[in-house]
Amino acid sequence: MENLILYIQQWIPIDVLIGLTIASIIGFIGSLIAIPWILIRLPSDYFDLRVPRYWMKDHHPVLRVIGLIIKNFVGTIFLIAGFLMLFLPGQGLLTMLIGISFIDFPGKRKLEARIVGQRTVLHAINTMRKKFNKPPLILSSANC
Repeated sequence: MENLILYIQQWIPIDVLIGLTIASIIGFIGSLIAIPWILIRLPSDYFDLRVPRYWMKDHHPVLRVIGLIIKNFVGTIFLIAGFLMLFLPGQGLLTMLIGISFIDFPGKRKLEARIVGQRTVLHAINTMRKKFNKPPLILSSANC
C-alpha cells in the first residue's frame, strides 16, 4: 500500500490529493443534502412528456438570458460532479440527472424521461418522495 501511495505521489502532489479528498467528502455530503431537497420539490408531473414546461416565461428577456446562463452553469457543475461521483462516493446518477435537468439542449426532456423511466431510478426517486409525503412521479407511456 505504501508503494502505491509513493507511486501516486510521483504524479500528483500530496496537497492536490488532500484537496481532492476534501472536495470528495464535501461533494458526498452536499449530494446527500441537495439531491433529496431538489427531487422532493419537483412537481409530480415534471418528467411527463405530455406536460409542457416553461422557465421564467413571464420575466423580462434580459433576466431570462441571465437566468439561463446561471442555470446552465449550475447544471454543468452538477453534471461534472455526478460523473465524478460514479468513481467517488456520492449519488452519481441522481446528481447527473439534476445536472441534465438544469442544462438546456435539444432532446433534453426525452433523455431525462429515459433516465427517470428506468425502474431502479424511478423507484429510488419515488421512495425518497414518499418519505417526505410527496406524490410519486407521473410518467407518460412514451417516457419508457
